[in-house]
Amino acid sequence: MKEFKYTIDGKEYNVAIGNISEDNIAEVTVNGEEFKVQMEKPAEPEKKKVELGKPIADNGGDNAASAANVNTSNAVKAPLPGTITSIEVAIGQEVKAGDTLVVLEAMKMQNNIEAEKDGKVTAVVVKVGQAVLEDEPLVVVE
Repeated sequence: MKEFKYTIDGKEYNVAIGNISEDNIAEVTVNGEEFKVQMEKPAEPEKKKVELGKPIADNGGDNAASAANVNTSNAVKAPLPGTITSIEVAIGQEVKAGDTLVVLEAMKMQNNIEAEKDGKVTAVVVKVGQAVLEDEPLVVVE
């Protein structure tokens, strides 16, 4: 049983969520009063075709891959939180130290995130419009 405490317009509500049946009806108790709540069924996760040896590509046709699917030890990481506004490289592209990999907007400024060393782009972990935190992997250069 999960319990939550909410305050709405100065009034306190103690909410406990009990069992959820197979037909998605939850037993909910609010301030001691029990309710049965019909919930929406969770969306079926979309299945993706996976090719062995390649990171999973995003549906949008981007070359973005989940950070969990690639070795991020050689990744160029975000120096500060922001939003990716453009990706300047593609998987397989050779880059030199100082080449711009992605453009990160932070605090209303465009920041070019550059390669730290020469190498080949093996994964692009982000996509345009994605919000990233400090030290989050962006592009893997090996």
